Amino acid sequence: MTRVPVRDDLRALEGYHSPQVHVDVRLNTNESPFAPPAAWYDAFAAELSRVEWHRYPDRAAAALRAGIAHLHQVRPDQVFVANGSNEVLQTLLLTFAGPGRAVATFEPTYQLHGHIARLTGASVLEGERAVDFSLDLAEVRRVLAAGSPVVTFLCSPNNPTGLVESQADVRTVLGLVPGLLVVDEAYGQFADWSAIGLVDDETPLVVTRTFSKTWSMAGSRLGYLIGPAWLVAELDKVVLPYHLDAAKQIAGRLALTFVDEMEARVQFIVAERERLSAELAAMDLDVFPSGANFILFRPRSMAGRAVWQRLLDRNVLIRDCSGWPRLGDCLRVTVGTASENDQFLAALTGALSPEAVH
Repeated sequence: MTRVPVRDDLRALEGYHSPQVHVDVRLNTNESPFAPPAAWYDAFAAELSRVEWHRYPDRAAAALRAGIAHLHQVRPDQVFVANGSNEVLQTLLLTFAGPGRAVATFEPTYQLHGHIARLTGASVLEGERAVDFSLDLAEVRRVLAAGSPVVTFLCSPNNPTGLVESQADVRTVLGLVPGLLVVDEAYGQFADWSAIGLVDDETPLVVTRTFSKTWSMAGSRLGYLIGPAWLVAELDKVVLPYHLDAAKQIAGRLALTFVDEMEARVQFIVAERERLSAELAAMDLDVFPSGANFILFRPRSMAGRAVWQRLLDRNVLIRDCSGWPRLGDCLRVTVGTASENDQFLAALTGALSPEAVH
C-alpha cells in the first residue's frame, strides 16, 4: 500500500494525549466536578426540540456572542467563539502565524500553544520560566528581541503550574511584544484578576476563555476570546463556515443564564483548592501556589511516577507530569468534590507511606 507522506515539518511531532482509565476518582483533566444545573438540562431539551435540523445554524452565532459580550461588558464584535478554546487558538495561529513567522512561549506552560503553532508551520521560541515557574521578564525581553514573534503566549493561571501572572507583568509584556499578546485564561474564573479589562480596539491583546471548567460544559467543546474588533473580523475570515452547530450555540447561550450558580461553584472550588493545598503542604511534598482549579506538587522522597501508580492502584487518577521538561517528579491534581478530594488525600497518605506496596 502506498502512503502519502505527511509534511516534512510534521514528521517528528506527536499528538496531544491525556490517557483515561476507569477509576472511582478521576482528577486528571481539570474538568468541573459538577454537572450543569437541572434547570439547564430542561431548558436545553426544550430548545433542542424546536431546532430546524434541516437548516444551517446561525453562522455568526450572534445570540451566543451577545451573551458573552454582556457577561464581560464588551461589544459582540469583540467576541469570537469556536469549538473549545483550542480551536480559538488554532484559528488565531492560522490567521497570524504560519511559515516564516515565530511564536513565543515560556515553559513550562500549556503544551498546545507550541504544538498548534508548529502545526501551522510557524517556528516556536521557547523561553524559560524562573526556578519557581514565575515569569522571568529578563528572559521575556531576550526572547522577544531575538525572534520578534508575531504571537506571544501567556497562560494565566498557567497550566500545569497554576501560577497567576501579575497584572504588572502582563502590562509589561504587552508593552514589549512586537506582535500580538494572547493571554490564555482557561482557568481565569478561579484567579483574582483577569486581563479582559485590558482589552480594547487599539491594543494587540486577546484573552481566551472556555466553557469547559466553571460552566460544567467540557462535553460541549465551546471556547471564546475577547479581543479587538478588527482582529475578530480577521478570524471570521479564516474559521470554517458554520463551524458552531445549533446545539452548541444553544448550550452556551443557556449556560450564561446561570451565572449565580457558576460563581457559587467557583467559590466552592477555590475553598477546596485552599484546603487541599494546606493538606498537601503538611505532607512530604513540594506544593506550588495555584490560582486555578488544580494543584501541582512534587514528592520529596519518592519518584513522582511511583506515587502516581500507587494512587492508581487505589482507584484515584491524577495527571503525571513527571515526564514533561522541567517538571521531573511533578504530579497535578484537579480539585473535585469534597468527597473526591477526601478520597484523594486518603489515597495519597497511603501512597506516601513507606509500607505501601509498589
